[in-house]
Amino acid sequence: MQLAVLGGFVLAAFAPLLHRWFGERAGLVMAILPAGLALWLFGQLPSVVAGDTLVFEYAWMPGLDITLTFLLDGLSLLFALLISVIGVFVLVYAGGYLKGHQDLARFHVVLVAFMMSMLGLVLADNLVAMFVFWELTSITSYLLIGFNHNDPEARKSALQGLFVTVGGGMALMAGLVMLANAGNSWSLQELITRGDALRQHELYLPMLLCLLGGAFTKSAQFPFHFWLPNAMAAPTPVSAYLHSATMVKAGIYLMARLHPALGGTESWTLILSLFGALTMVTGAFLALRHTGIKQVLAYSTVMALGTLTMLLGIGTQEALIAFATFLLAHSLYKGALFMVAGILDHETGTKDIAAMGGLRKAMPITMVCAVVAALSLGGIIPMLGFIGKELMLESVLHAERLNGLLLMMSLAAAIMTMAAAAIVALRPFFGSWKDTPRSPHEGPVSMLAGPATLATLSLLFGLLPSWVSPLVMATASSVEGSAVDSYLALWHGVNLPLILSLISLAVGLLIYRHWERWRDWQGRLDPILNRGPEACYFLLMNLIVVVSEWQTRMLQNGYIRNYLVMTLLVLVGLTSHALVYRHDLVLDVSLDVRAHEALVAGLMVAGAVTACIMRSRLASVAAVGTMGFCIALTFVLFSAPDLGITQMLVETLTVILLILVLFRLPRFATLSTPLERVRDVVVALATGGLITVLILAVISGEQLPSISDYMVANSVPEGHGHNIVNVILVDFRALDTLGEIFVLALAAIGVYAMLRFHADEYDAAKQRLPHEEYLDG
Repeated sequence: MQLAVLGGFVLAAFAPLLHRWFGERAGLVMAILPAGLALWLFGQLPSVVAGDTLVFEYAWMPGLDITLTFLLDGLSLLFALLISVIGVFVLVYAGGYLKGHQDLARFHVVLVAFMMSMLGLVLADNLVAMFVFWELTSITSYLLIGFNHNDPEARKSALQGLFVTVGGGMALMAGLVMLANAGNSWSLQELITRGDALRQHELYLPMLLCLLGGAFTKSAQFPFHFWLPNAMAAPTPVSAYLHSATMVKAGIYLMARLHPALGGTESWTLILSLFGALTMVTGAFLALRHTGIKQVLAYSTVMALGTLTMLLGIGTQEALIAFATFLLAHSLYKGALFMVAGILDHETGTKDIAAMGGLRKAMPITMVCAVVAALSLGGIIPMLGFIGKELMLESVLHAERLNGLLLMMSLAAAIMTMAAAAIVALRPFFGSWKDTPRSPHEGPVSMLAGPATLATLSLLFGLLPSWVSPLVMATASSVEGSAVDSYLALWHGVNLPLILSLISLAVGLLIYRHWERWRDWQGRLDPILNRGPEACYFLLMNLIVVVSEWQTRMLQNGYIRNYLVMTLLVLVGLTSHALVYRHDLVLDVSLDVRAHEALVAGLMVAGAVTACIMRSRLASVAAVGTMGFCIALTFVLFSAPDLGITQMLVETLTVILLILVLFRLPRFATLSTPLERVRDVVVALATGGLITVLILAVISGEQLPSISDYMVANSVPEGHGHNIVNVILVDFRALDTLGEIFVLALAAIGVYAMLRFHADEYDAAKQRLPHEEYLDG
């Protein structure tokens, strides 16, 4: 499993090569990997249903006790199956939807990387690995949403999604660190078994808030819901995958995974139940405000994500069974509906539902797929969505807290969702014929395979719930933290949930019939809705720009002298405060200076003073060089010839470079005022005095055991070298040395690029200008 996930990133890197070999069939070739992984996952289903937990461990960073561990239980198996199975259909669908697109290879690179990132997230057991995959989903989704990078709206939507999800990711990182410290482990397996200690820990509330901050932003919970509908700027294959099985379900997965460890408290129940219910109603309400089919479906996804969060907040066994069933049902019908939306857009040239009508004869297969999937969205018998809706209403009725409020909000959301389902299923295909920008016809097989299969599964799993009941119960058991013994059934007799479903069906169809009047009424709320969370986001972005402009104008004004003065003043101020108020200074000012040492020190002082007062740049450079060579001589006098040689080489090269630069500089001029020069003298004296005090304090203070003893003792046995300095650089400080080499290499590449750029300019100018004119220039 680890090889399959990590190998997927390798496959993504080879996508352009596969396109060169297989052309338009490259998507089919790349779909082999998720298809094979799905088959393997199906093979593990009996073991997982039996209660086994499969663990695959690889020592990633053994020195830091960090392993790349994949965990396969009911919850991760359900998510992994959805990601891999729907991923196969999305890859096939994208080949038809983007057929002939010049950037299809780039699309496949990012899509496969996104798929593997999501798989790694839901399978990872280690918190560090999970966070790495979490951030990879944010980055790859940003690239997918902004795939049409020439479109300003796509770029803006991609950036908005990145800001919101990465901002939440920072909160998540803090929460994971607190979780690991409170549970004394980085393993989810171990943390889940320490729920009692975690819930009683003093860090529980801040830890919970940080973790939910990451989950809420990722899964578009109110008030962060606005980024998800805007992400519809992505190509439809991305939207189908994003909403059905991947990105937006990451936060839901995180909350479900942590439920055994953190769930059950009053804080958990109130926060998840209230925010989930509010998100549910908000998504259903806003779905009826738009006529774009992708917008309607996007807001219905917000509704579903809120429902799943609310069920996790309720936290009873009924609610967790409803959670698993609703999750599966939503993934199937939402993937099918988004693919239908892509077919309509691809074949008619419009995404506006109001501009479509009477397409049932031109697109009969698409119509059947849309109607069947929409029946599941509306929660109508005999679809799997009906079972999920019934279980959701029953869970709300039996909730221990806020059941009255949650029931009203659930019923309102069910009514509006039914109306949205009717709009998506009926408006484009029934009614009078409407002319569209393109002559509509049935989509290709590659685009119909996905929605047809997913819609069929929604119907089959509704008629035969026993097929998926074991997987649903295994998922609910993982979320509960103990075995859940129940089963799914299509019919439970005439009861209150059924009556509420019938009410939602009747009222939802009534709203559908008067949809235009409903939208007119909603339009009156635009002044309020336009000042919602998204307006706050743009206000924050504008505030960042204003503050950045002020900060740049005041602090980053382009004068290096000001940068240096501010840096040194902060250093002097903070360090002096720490020395005075936090440490007892003991300074040993006894001097044992010989004549030749005093002479070298005097030359250094003379060089520094001369460099400051001379009005000739050449003389100043010579004075600075004198000071540098005196430092090299000091190293030699105190038995450090290697440092002395290094200092001499650096000083010689620096002086030569400075002299060469002098010929390019303008004539010497005094730019500072007398007051500014006095300020610079004061800052220089304060900084020099501070450094002197620090050196004396280090020499005079309590001596800790010298690290040099360790280096001497371990140079040969550990580093296999007698030159201790070399061993330190290449063994004990290997990463530090590697970083320095990387910086030097990067600087060398930059210098080469600059020199090459000027050489190209030289050649171009030589060709443009006459020989005599170029020499004069």
